[in-house]
Amino acid sequence: MKFLKSFNFSKAILVGIAITVPIVLGIALEHLDIGLALCFGAFWSSPSNTHGSFRNKKLGILFSAALVTIVSFIGGYLNIQLILLLPILGLLTFSIAYISIYGFRASLISFSGLLALVLSFAHTPTGLEPYEYSLLIGLGGLWYLLLVTIAYYLNPKAQTEESLIETFELTAQFLKTRAQLVGEKSNRKELQNTLHKLQTELIEHHETLRDILIVSRKTSGNSKYQNKQLLIFIQLVEILETAIANPVDYDTMDTLFEKNRGLKENFQSIIFEISEQLNVFAISFNKKDISCFNKLEKLLKSTKAKINTIDEKVNYEHFVILQNLLEYQEKQFEKLKRIKWLLSNPTLKSSEFLATKKLKQFLVPQEYDLKMGVQNFTFKSTIFKHSLRLSVVMMTGFLVGTLLQFQNPYWILLTIVVIMRPSYGLTKDRSKDRIIGTVIGAFIAAGIVFFVKDNYILGVLSIITLVIAFMVLQKNYKVSAAFVTLSVVFIYAILRPDIFVVIQYRILDTIIGALLSFMAIKWLWPAWGFLEIRGDIASSVLANQKFFVEIASVYIDKTSVSTNFKVARKTAFLQTSNLNAAFQRMAQEPKSKQKNLDTIYELVVLNHTLLSSLATLSTYLQHHKTTPASNNFKEAVTIIEDNLKYVKQRLEKSSQNIEASTLKLAAPSASEQRLMNFKFSDVKALIQETQDQEKNYHEAHLIWEQLRWLHSISRKMRELSHTL
Repeated sequence: MKFLKSFNFSKAILVGIAITVPIVLGIALEHLDIGLALCFGAFWSSPSNTHGSFRNKKLGILFSAALVTIVSFIGGYLNIQLILLLPILGLLTFSIAYISIYGFRASLISFSGLLALVLSFAHTPTGLEPYEYSLLIGLGGLWYLLLVTIAYYLNPKAQTEESLIETFELTAQFLKTRAQLVGEKSNRKELQNTLHKLQTELIEHHETLRDILIVSRKTSGNSKYQNKQLLIFIQLVEILETAIANPVDYDTMDTLFEKNRGLKENFQSIIFEISEQLNVFAISFNKKDISCFNKLEKLLKSTKAKINTIDEKVNYEHFVILQNLLEYQEKQFEKLKRIKWLLSNPTLKSSEFLATKKLKQFLVPQEYDLKMGVQNFTFKSTIFKHSLRLSVVMMTGFLVGTLLQFQNPYWILLTIVVIMRPSYGLTKDRSKDRIIGTVIGAFIAAGIVFFVKDNYILGVLSIITLVIAFMVLQKNYKVSAAFVTLSVVFIYAILRPDIFVVIQYRILDTIIGALLSFMAIKWLWPAWGFLEIRGDIASSVLANQKFFVEIASVYIDKTSVSTNFKVARKTAFLQTSNLNAAFQRMAQEPKSKQKNLDTIYELVVLNHTLLSSLATLSTYLQHHKTTPASNNFKEAVTIIEDNLKYVKQRLEKSSQNIEASTLKLAAPSASEQRLMNFKFSDVKALIQETQDQEKNYHEAHLIWEQLRWLHSISRKMRELSHTL
């Protein structure tokens, strides 16, 4: 039932309507080419209808419609000699693919243009001039935009609520994995990898929600509903940050729980219950009868009572660790209560309305000027290499299909366009999934067309299978490829009597296209991860360094948490997510290309740990009143910041560009020695030195422990940066 309400299902239904109505219209007018042109225009414009604000969707579909109109017009006049056609095909492919430099939605517009280019070889309309055909294709794009607009105004809240529900579920899964980590010992590395992947996926969802919630506010103004969704979203972001801000030293926790049996089960049960409550919110998103928190409240009280029975004089450090862990769970509980209150549709005060001007700073602006196109026109650009590679492979594929006199050489081109991606791992996976899906789909289709001869039934089946292919495209590409093959075979079964010959060529063309794509990504200007990962690490380190500067500024100046602080925090999380994704791509590449993998992995983990420590400081500052910052604190901040700056500069340059004298770490100063040798027992001395009261013991311990940890991480990263 949930799937029937999903965005992918709604999009698939819209595509089904968008292609069915024109075909019926063409049959009614006894001019099928008119219907097909409108159908193609709608179909090619549909990729731009992806997650995001309605404004960006509209612009994406309009640009797609304009591009496929132009490409179809040019394609209508490509009936020329092969020696002239090949360079034109290569130039067009490169130009269209190069549009991807302007971001994700631009890459979808580019994909639409490439589809239009390929299909211009497949269908030659009779009774229509190329300009008429291309204009009808543009009109088909506008027809699809009309359907999307109608669907939006019929249910404007659908995508926002679906995205929020998915974020609830992912956050619940993230917390559940953390609870499993507390209990597991042998499986922790695998669970940690799962946790990092979930974090990356969550941050991507956060970016989508920012786009939907903030851009819609810019265009349609403020409202109670939008403010409520934003406030819920903020709580979900803070739940993730609070979780990351409380990293667990599992070795210490294992020792601690062995001495305090029963607490491990308590803490695990608390996290599992918080996770379950988030799932309840997802299920009951539009209902007021959300379950209460009785079980969670009892667990928290029981855990607190057990901790209070521990003699803090025997091992004060363990007592503080358990107290901090309980305080962290209580913070998460407070956020749950806030979400429950917001879901009950309360009356919001004007003071709780969020300023659009400040929210706009959380959006990452996308540049669309010519300057960006010129800057990326270099072999240092992944998109430039991908565009050039794709154009060469398209020319090769068309030449192979033509010289070997294949029945439908454009199927080779279509396979190349669909499979080839800038990264090796994704291209490899898509090649394999495409071949397997096509073979499975072809065998199933052969069995169906052998028994079913009715063209109307085949027509209905072709539309249904195409809709299903769209629905599962994001979830399972192999299954999607199978259903696309089913749809294509059913259409050809209506048009041609030699359908089994068509099926054979379909399989053969797919295999050739997949092999060409795989060979090109491996040998033709390959974009190996080890060539780019340094830049990804440097970007993440820079984002963390800026976040650290904002944290130190708040602590030193005693100012409130500003918008700049929150933007720096968001950027740090986003860049860490991007780095995790980049490392995963590198890990999918051949072993021979995974250069310095162990060092890079260690840097990625350290960078992730660095962010966790920064999040700990950030969370503490937002919930506690702090004492004046000492000179020792300021010195420590400078040392850590200098280390991070060095790591960034070192990663951005080759070793030849850095003087040999700078490659050695200087002997640590007195302040640095204090950081390096900090122990739990040093806290009282620090309090006396800064004339703090005993009540500030907790603050001094947390701040200096995190500074020690940040210094240790930054110094280790500095050492590792020399080996890359």
